[in-house]
Amino acid sequence: MTMDYRKLLFNIDIPSRQAPGEGKLLVSEPFLHEDHFDHAVVLLVDYEKDGPAMGVVVNNETRYSLQELIADIKVEERIPVYSGGPVADDHLYFLHTLGDLIPETNPVCDGLWLGGDFDAMRAIINDGYPIEGNLRFFLGYSGWSGSQLDEEIERNVWAVTRTGDPHALLSAAGDSFWHSVVRSMGREYRGWLYHPRNPRAN
Repeated sequence: MTMDYRKLLFNIDIPSRQAPGEGKLLVSEPFLHEDHFDHAVVLLVDYEKDGPAMGVVVNNETRYSLQELIADIKVEERIPVYSGGPVADDHLYFLHTLGDLIPETNPVCDGLWLGGDFDAMRAIINDGYPIEGNLRFFLGYSGWSGSQLDEEIERNVWAVTRTGDPHALLSAAGDSFWHSVVRSMGREYRGWLYHPRNPRAN
């Protein structure tokens, strides 16, 4: 049987949709070339069916370091800050695996929490706790109003998949993470892998 490579490359229909929910990942379809969402992987941190939703892009690093944005960080090694999305991008957010070690935190899913007391977080960093895979910082977030996200999922703008290992998620970076998540979603999505983040580079 001859494979239809055109269909493989240009068909972005999502064959079996998972339901979105807090702690799920949104994976942008390969032709979505918006600034914040080009080859983006978004962790949903708040979701209501046919209602508002909030998430953070986990794999889009900015040029900023945490040391540039927060006073009294004593660690010399650069701590990168990621772009969580276009909303409130002058505010800093963080995800972590530390649970109640950080007071006033909010659970997202098994092994992942959002935010909490900044002084406690800063003290943990300054005490030398390992950052990679345990803490990640974001400027801004991604937000959807009303049923906007559900409509975008219906239009195949996003595929929904499970989060997997929280430590791996908080170690993710760049386009390679988008590709690794797409590969984990199975053969039905392999056509997505043939589309570079910057088509002009080919």
